[in-house]
Amino acid sequence: MTDPKPYRHRFPMTIIQHAVWPYHRFPLSYRDVQELLHQRGIEVSHETLREWCIKFAPLFAEDLRHREPRRGSRWYLDEVCTSVNGIRHWLWRAVDEHGFVLDILLQRHRDTETAKTFLTRLLSKYDVPEVIHTDQLRSYGAAIREIPNLADVDHQQVISTTRCNNLIEQRAGPIREPFCLRQEHRSTRRQARSQQGFRRRKRAQEFLSFHARITNLHHHSRTSVPASTRRNNQKNAFQTWSIVAAGVV
Repeated sequence: MTDPKPYRHRFPMTIIQHAVWPYHRFPLSYRDVQELLHQRGIEVSHETLREWCIKFAPLFAEDLRHREPRRGSRWYLDEVCTSVNGIRHWLWRAVDEHGFVLDILLQRHRDTETAKTFLTRLLSKYDVPEVIHTDQLRSYGAAIREIPNLADVDHQQVISTTRCNNLIEQRAGPIREPFCLRQEHRSTRRQARSQQGFRRRKRAQEFLSFHARITNLHHHSRTSVPASTRRNNQKNAFQTWSIVAAGVV
């Protein structure tokens, strides 16, 4: 990974990555992160934090995506309405059967062309799935029929992909279903509230893409597993994040 703007920074990368991480990991504002850094004796303005996130978040997100393990063969697709600068947009999200976020796409429309764009974007990053689960939005079926690579994929439509238990994972045969997709949108909404809403579509897309990678990185940090296992998962996540941050020069 290379820095597209190779000029020197006032602070070392260890401080920059320490500032960027909590902003995307927790529902904090730039001023919240500024206060946390100030408590450690680091004087940084909230505007500097914003510039760091704009510059480094796409680099971190791309590196984290390449380091993620191979994802499952079942895709769960859903879309939810959100607002960007007061204009209604649709947030398209795909997760696998283990609850890992595959991709997020922010679009103005909720039609066949948008669904086709989203599926094509997924196929450029992941192998062809065995099953695609969607709600009864007709745009999904039309888009799947128009993409040759998805001709043999089992497309399963349900009344609503959100009718699962919001707090407990459901079972479907031998495969463990992911958390309810609407539940997965809650973290995004919390982040949007901390920023007082999204104002620019491009920045919102960059933020959501990196937020998804951070969510995957810490996916096993808060689950009903023994404390020793949870600490080990957190340790591995922190080590991966340190390696990714060290790759930016």
